Amino acid sequence: MSNSSFPTEFLLLPFADTRELQLLRFTLFLGIYLAALLGNSLILTAIACDHHLHTPMYFFLLNLALLDPGSISTTVPKAMANSLSGTMTISYAGCATQFFFFVVFVAAEFYLLIIMAYDRYVAICKPLHYGTIMDSRTCVYMAAAAWGSGFLNTVLHTSNTFSLPLCQGNALDQFFCELPQILKLSCSDAYLREAGILML
Repeated sequence: MSNSSFPTEFLLLPFADTRELQLLRFTLFLGIYLAALLGNSLILTAIACDHHLHTPMYFFLLNLALLDPGSISTTVPKAMANSLSGTMTISYAGCATQFFFFVVFVAAEFYLLIIMAYDRYVAICKPLHYGTIMDSRTCVYMAAAAWGSGFLNTVLHTSNTFSLPLCQGNALDQFFCELPQILKLSCSDAYLREAGILML
């Protein structure tokens, strides 16, 4: 590859060189992906249909069940398509898009898990005040804050990562576009950016 500062595509790590192992990988990923979708769909259906589950804890669980399929849907389908087609490439724009959505869902999940921990803390340590502290409006605001914070975090990560000039090749040692692998391709010393991202 030439010393272009922005490659047109990236090469993703193949799990296997033989066609049989690639098909086995596709089957394994498909099974895990469908199981995750089914599990989250069952959680969503149960919470939506049973009015006894319309409590703050299950509201946050509903949001988590919405986020989880999003995070796996950004990486696994591309990995399965690459296994079937035998190609290991992803375009620069495709990599940036995959990176953006993956980080949105993972960051929002992280913030939502923090909120869920706070919900359980209030339920255990302040049970008499639980209904007033965790009312429906507060729960909606907290969930919206988790989604919004995940989005803001991702905008910062994506703009920071994809503004770096890349001259160390275009091969990523991962089956999807991941931050540390992209930073390894940077021409400049990305140490300060990595430290800033880790601090954030």
